[in-house]
Amino acid sequence: MPKSHGERRKTRYKLKKSIRARGISPVSKSISEFEVGEHVHIILDPSIHHGMPNPKFHGRTGTVIDKRGRGYVLKVRDKNSLKEIIAFPEHLTTQTFK
Repeated sequence: MPKSHGERRKTRYKLKKSIRARGISPVSKSISEFEVGEHVHIILDPSIHHGMPNPKFHGRTGTVIDKRGRGYVLKVRDKNSLKEIIAFPEHLTTQTFK
């Protein structure tokens, strides 16, 4: 049997919600807005497939560069290079400093 190399492979636990968080996400998460230059965390919401970045960026922190349609362009460091990622606001949360 050939191995599958799809976009969501090896994400059995990464793209799984807890029992209490199952179902549709609140609307406030999809209409949240971010300013250019703001630091955001990429936390994937598996119930929304549109605008989901590659799962390898789950848990990373990036900087908002631009707004493109409903989504945001983020600058994220991946090892030694900077990459631009497009993600919808459902998969982003604001970084809070303590």
